Amino acid sequence: MTYVVTDACIRCKYMDCVEVCPVDCFYEGENMLVINPSECIDCGVCEPECPAEAILPDTEGGLEQWMELNATFSAQWPNITRKGEAPADADEMKAVTGKYEKFFSPEPGTGD
Repeated sequence: MTYVVTDACIRCKYMDCVEVCPVDCFYEGENMLVINPSECIDCGVCEPECPAEAILPDTEGGLEQWMELNATFSAQWPNITRKGEAPADADEMKAVTGKYEKFFSPEPGTGD
């Protein structure tokens, strides 16, 4: 089992999860984070830290798209181990639905 970042992270990207991850399995895109499923040790400490509730265990149904996205982009984006600044409009973006179709960017973030 692993944890998965969903589209709730897009344009929120709070990064509280990065600070608590004991194995540094988060990777940074331009406007979201992903978890490398091969590195995640299923400890679960990241899930309650996410203000956007974007992190879910892969045992929940309907996460296939997000499991694939996390695996794909964790291989392409840089690793991030330190919390950075969340976007200025992150709190406003938490309530937005359909963020993948509207806002997802495959571009990498800056990482550490």
